Amino acid sequence: MAKYRVLSLDGGGIKGLLTTVILQRIVATRGLENFLDTIDLVAGTSTGGLIALSLAHGVALPKIRNTYVEGGPKVFDDSWLDDIADLGKILGADYELKGLRNELNMLLGNTTLGQLTKRVLIATFDLDNENPDPGRRTWKPKLFHNFPGPNNDRDALAVDVGLYTSSMPTYFPAVDGFIDGGVYATNPAICALAQTQDVRYAPTPSLNEVYLLSLGTGISLQYIEGKSLDWGYAKWVKPLINLMTDGTSGIADYQCRQIMGNRYCRLAPVFPVGTTIPADDIDRIPYLIDFAESVNLEEVTKWLKHTWLPT
Repeated sequence: MAKYRVLSLDGGGIKGLLTTVILQRIVATRGLENFLDTIDLVAGTSTGGLIALSLAHGVALPKIRNTYVEGGPKVFDDSWLDDIADLGKILGADYELKGLRNELNMLLGNTTLGQLTKRVLIATFDLDNENPDPGRRTWKPKLFHNFPGPNNDRDALAVDVGLYTSSMPTYFPAVDGFIDGGVYATNPAICALAQTQDVRYAPTPSLNEVYLLSLGTGISLQYIEGKSLDWGYAKWVKPLINLMTDGTSGIADYQCRQIMGNRYCRLAPVFPVGTTIPADDIDRIPYLIDFAESVNLEEVTKWLKHTWLPT
């Protein structure tokens, strides 16, 4: 079997703009103009899921980029009346879904996962599997995909799946009982690798035929001082979210490196010391573009030309 090529895209809210600009720079590189056409599977979580669905639908990168630049302020539009009603994030989510739904409708329309031109794997989390057996009723990770075969999600609307994977707790309400897959797979690379090895969905490439490029949305250098932290809920709640997302992202990177070796490449740019960009920081859109344009892509483009592309 020929090489099986996987693109994996991290979550990160508005920082998906960074991923989009980097993808634009990759396809603008001589010899990589047709990079997107070579992808067999595109996996994504949250904002990465939105980009994955859009790419699989054939949406051009400039249009995806414009969705962040022009649509971002509409998605993360928080009125003072809503803040009062929700008491900040204490009683309700920061943002309504209307803006996000509108942007997704413009990108994906009424397309189902089965109508997409590429295979996709989108990370979400199901808050209630509604199993009639009380002994089996629970919450669980849910990976939406469009591989022909048993238990697929080919009839699901791409817009709905985009809402599911983007519903970050405290930022957006849950949708149909689903929330952002970033609670367990901010970096969905290892999930994508596992999907390629599922024998229920033939043809299944052997592990040594899989090549995987993983793109992050920027790393903020964070730490907690002190050797003995006697903290309770109040102090742990705020850092715990970042701890979990960075932790799951890092372990996925480690697992893929150990399993795949040179057939795996990850780009996770590090922001300058002291720079932290929240998922909804639309005021930093110009900075994200400038930063993405400054990221050194030499190692990634070299790997793509010499490892990913050759047949």
